[in-house]
Amino acid sequence: MSFNRRDFLATSACGLGTAALASLLGQDGLLGAESFASGAEEGPLASRRPHFAPKAERCIFIFLEGGPSQMDLFDPKPLLNKYDGQPLPDSLVGDAKFAFLQKETARVMGTPRTFSKHGQCGMELSDLLPHIATCADDIALIRSMHTTQFNHLPGQLMLNCGVPLLGRPSMGSWLTYGLGNLSQDLPSYVVMVTQGRGLPGGTSTWSSGFLPSSYSGVMFRNGESPVLNLDNPDGISEAMQRSTLGALNDLNRMRHRYVGDPEIASRISSYELAFRMQSAAPELVDISGESEATLEAYGVNREEPKVKFNNRGGRGLYQAFSRNCLQARRMVERGVRFVNLIHASWDHHSNIDPEIAHNAGMVDQPIAALLKDLKQRGLLDTTLVVWGSEFGRTALGENRPGFKKVTGRDHHPNAFSLWMAGGGVQGGQVYGATDEFAWNVTKDPVSMHDFHATILHLFGMNHTHLTYRFQGREFRLTDVHGEVVKALLA
Repeated sequence: MSFNRRDFLATSACGLGTAALASLLGQDGLLGAESFASGAEEGPLASRRPHFAPKAERCIFIFLEGGPSQMDLFDPKPLLNKYDGQPLPDSLVGDAKFAFLQKETARVMGTPRTFSKHGQCGMELSDLLPHIATCADDIALIRSMHTTQFNHLPGQLMLNCGVPLLGRPSMGSWLTYGLGNLSQDLPSYVVMVTQGRGLPGGTSTWSSGFLPSSYSGVMFRNGESPVLNLDNPDGISEAMQRSTLGALNDLNRMRHRYVGDPEIASRISSYELAFRMQSAAPELVDISGESEATLEAYGVNREEPKVKFNNRGGRGLYQAFSRNCLQARRMVERGVRFVNLIHASWDHHSNIDPEIAHNAGMVDQPIAALLKDLKQRGLLDTTLVVWGSEFGRTALGENRPGFKKVTGRDHHPNAFSLWMAGGGVQGGQVYGATDEFAWNVTKDPVSMHDFHATILHLFGMNHTHLTYRFQGREFRLTDVHGEVVKALLA
């Protein structure tokens, strides 16, 4: 029996036809999950082409857990003080659900914050953010965010994973899965937590979910040893470790060829990366070579204001957050694709005035320094910086039973603010608007799915094509929703 060239390519058991098809699909960014999670030889973190030319190559996502109050930071509402102590109209409150406050007796709560215009764009920002205000012309402030979740854990999963369910991949995992790693010696996805009160969802915030574990975030701790177990035990030389690792990888590759389990490829990649990190990580976290001007700009050695209250955001964290912002710049500079900077908590059900001032003082200076540092080094154009949280706060003061005085705000998912800068974002603009009490969005609403679709677009990824097959269906970060907010694009 004879074969012509067409028959051979189409039917050969050696897979030449499949290989040719995979090559063509890869050029169009349409490879499926199995192709993305390619064999152990190439490695699951191998760099891959986006669907189209990207504007962003790296992302620093600043997640301020708990729900910062938008009307105290980003969305000025003069009527709050005029109507302080009065009920909101029933037409606004409607059938809204709250975590704690009793809506029948809740009253509008004013704010001591003052707002002023900044930059050529005239962006209005709170007096709590004097440093970030100097970066107004680089920031796209979204005042029309909304979400479906009003409690912390599902809200945080919605922000970070696109759905309010445990076990789904986080945004950093999706980007790493779609694009691979930029660095051979450092993780593609790093997480740094300035603890405060802690995260309700814990590691689910940066988990790879049902994606192979190679795409999960790698946590760097605060302090002198950010990554545990990088040093060799006494008596184990580098050559001995290299030989041992080679033998393990040979066995893992043999097993991978036999069973095709993508977790084996992840294991091989993790072993190799850990070995290379033993040389790269110490240099990364050593900031002794940074100039005094840089350290001062970030506030690495600044004194923290003394407080007499029990702050939910934690005490003694000013310097730690400053170091983490500086480390984030050093990471993206060295090829880390996605850096999560997390601080908990901004959950101000009470004592909001002094506590939000303390938290804002912690993050304002180093975040502004990060933006300016990236810009000065020519990195901001390709590095997306995001300030975000799971929801905002209510214009109503929280009157939870047992509280003698109303001093805080409850969770509010209907309308809140976040901002983006760099990485292909058109700075110097305010997008969207809310009503006079920041209760509902009145112009250009942006859902979490729209937000995620826009981020993926900046990285050159079509959010409807970045999928992974699991349990019989194709999953994606934006579920079955999402539209790119084109007005935010430069």
